[in-house]
Amino acid sequence: MAPWRSTSRRLALMVSAAFLLAFMLIGAGVYFGVSVLLEKDSQDVLRLQTAGLLDVARSGGMPALRQEVQSRTEQPDDPDSAFALWDANGRLLAGTALPLPASGATTAVGTSYSYEFSDEDTDDDARTMAHATPLGDGNVLVVALRTRAQDGFRRLMLRTSVATLVAAIALGMLLGWLVSRWVTERLRALDATTQRITAGDMTQRVRVDGSGDAFDLLAQRVNSMLDRINGLMEGVRAATDHIAHDLRTPLTRLRNRLDDLREDAEPGSSQRTSLDTAVNDTDQLLGTFAGLLRLSRIEAQSLGPDAPRVPLWPLLEDAQDMYAPIAAERGIRIEVDGEAADAQGDADQLFQMVLNLLDNAIKYTPDGSMVRLAVRPHGPVVVVDVADQGAGIPEEDRLRVFDRFERLEAHRGSPGSGLGLSLVRAIATRHGGRIELLDHHPGLLVRVTLPRAVA
Repeated sequence: MAPWRSTSRRLALMVSAAFLLAFMLIGAGVYFGVSVLLEKDSQDVLRLQTAGLLDVARSGGMPALRQEVQSRTEQPDDPDSAFALWDANGRLLAGTALPLPASGATTAVGTSYSYEFSDEDTDDDARTMAHATPLGDGNVLVVALRTRAQDGFRRLMLRTSVATLVAAIALGMLLGWLVSRWVTERLRALDATTQRITAGDMTQRVRVDGSGDAFDLLAQRVNSMLDRINGLMEGVRAATDHIAHDLRTPLTRLRNRLDDLREDAEPGSSQRTSLDTAVNDTDQLLGTFAGLLRLSRIEAQSLGPDAPRVPLWPLLEDAQDMYAPIAAERGIRIEVDGEAADAQGDADQLFQMVLNLLDNAIKYTPDGSMVRLAVRPHGPVVVVDVADQGAGIPEEDRLRVFDRFERLEAHRGSPGSGLGLSLVRAIATRHGGRIELLDHHPGLLVRVTLPRAVA
């Protein structure tokens, strides 16, 4: 799994978890707040009803209180309210036989004591809140309120909360998936662009949508960095190309003069040998400058939409025929495998690309081994593989081998200028392709992926 995929999934889980946690905290807070409010309202009702009955007792005495309790019991304004008047001997004087609080729990005369009990006279054993108030003559006034409506409302809230929680879980998962999809798409686009840039296509830029979010700002920073790097690289290339162009003419003149001196020297003399070495060194310099100029021309060119079709199988066969004698001297076999496939572009440049890759493969593969050339179509692309059985290239060095003049040999004693793979990458990039260095176990597999020619 790509790292950005796991990152987006972790972000989605965090968003979903945060959403659900916030919902549960809000729901619990609302439920607790409503429960406290209902409890307070019930206590207020009990206090008001008790105060009203105590006012009746103060104004009309015990007979008036007894009559009022009986009247409210027989014709209740609230079916959930209940009243009882007990004498000092525990005898019911009026109202409903409501239980008294536990012995010793009553307070001073005129002060109400709150307690709860279950009303067994109801079908659902409703919870009942009560206020017991001792009177001066030993009698006790009990005012009760059944909380069926409040408890029913709380149960309804709880059921609704559970149902809403299920809906919130689904909504949280949907929200997390949407966030994950959004982050994944942005990271996928960034990852795809950076992969193409890593493969050598420095013209790629990260898409900027103008939203101004973190991804958009990151894309702008990356693009600015790439513009700066590209400018520096172009400056280095321009300087190198100018040097190569300016030195080619005097080097050619020097080579011709050395050749004239060599012709005048005695065959087999030390002077003739020294001049031979000087001419060869000059030829190598001229070859390097010619490679630099060719590389610059390829990098400056663009491939038009009307570029011709190029069959790749014959190019591999021609490269095999050209290098077969050189490979045979070391007992190396060159095999061509795959099936016919066409690309679109410059046949000479594509052939040069295959030759450079085959030359490297033969140079670094051991005697008596095999080098394999393969081409095969794969959907909208064509894959060209060149595999050897040599020592390979360490993974940490696989990007820098495409730089100009880069050679992994510390002594730099083998023939070559270090421009071969730079030229290969330039040709692949010009044709809209990419190049990868992979393990072959043993050896190195160089894979070039090119767009397939449109039928």
